[in-house]
Order: sequence, then C-alpha cells, then structure tokens
Amino acid sequence: MEEKHKNQEKHYDFYQWVRKRIHAWVQTEEGKNNQWADYILAVPDLFHLLVKLTLDPEVPSTYKARLGLGLAYFISPIDLIPEGIVGPIGYVDDIAVAAYILHSLINETDPKLIKKHWAGEQDVLKLIQQIIESAEDMIGSRVIDKIKSMLGK
Repeated sequence: MEEKHKNQEKHYDFYQWVRKRIHAWVQTEEGKNNQWADYILAVPDLFHLLVKLTLDPEVPSTYKARLGLGLAYFISPIDLIPEGIVGPIGYVDDIAVAAYILHSLINETDPKLIKKHWAGEQDVLKLIQQIIESAEDMIGSRVIDKIKSMLGK
C-alpha cells in the first residue's frame, strides 16, 4: 500500500511541476503569442488522463501498453522535441503521442471511458480530434511519421 502511495505522489509531483511550468510560460510573450498554447495548456490534463486510463480496470489490457508508452514519452527527457531544450513548446510531440493513443482507444472502445477520467474543461473528444487535425502543422510530417511508427500505426 505504501508503494502505491509513493507512485501517486510521483504522479502528483510531475503533474504539478508540468502544470506550474506551462502556466508560467503562457504568461510570457512567447506563450501568449504561441498558436499552440491552448493545446500545451492541456498537457497536464492529458497526462492525468493517461494515468487514470492505465489504472482503470475497465480499459482492455491490450491498450495498457500503449497508454504506458504515452506516459513514458511524457516523462522521458529524451524525445523528438525535448522540453528540456526548447521549453514548454517541446510538449507538442507529447501532445500528438497522447492524441494518437487516445484516438485509437476512442475508436476501438467506448468513448465514455475517456470522458470518465477527463479533468480538463474542454470537450476531450473534440480536443483529441483537433490535435490530430493540427498535428502535422504543429510538428511536421516527419515527426508524425516517427510517432506513428513508434505506435505501430
């Protein structure tokens, strides 16, 4: 039981750290003028959603590995557009990874599973669709191809 509590604390710590960092960035000139700022503001909620879905016994086990991959991608300092180097704008590839994973889950299961755990304010299904439609403009087709390859699409 104590191990579960430690894992929840790590999730909370990462969530809070990302949330504070993004909210501070959005207040800067760069953040205010960034066309993807609304999507980047959803990063903590997308991360939270991946965690909740991974832990939900109603989610088919075949999706747990993809959800885990999405979580690992968020947390890893090494990814296609590293946040550690470019700042919060570096989350655009993480957003795309999450959107593709969630989109496949929506299409192959009941979308209510996604809605049940969404902590964000906007319509999660619409947000995921908007991210997928904007992904190529956000990060380019080469990065999208790498993400799709990573996810086995």
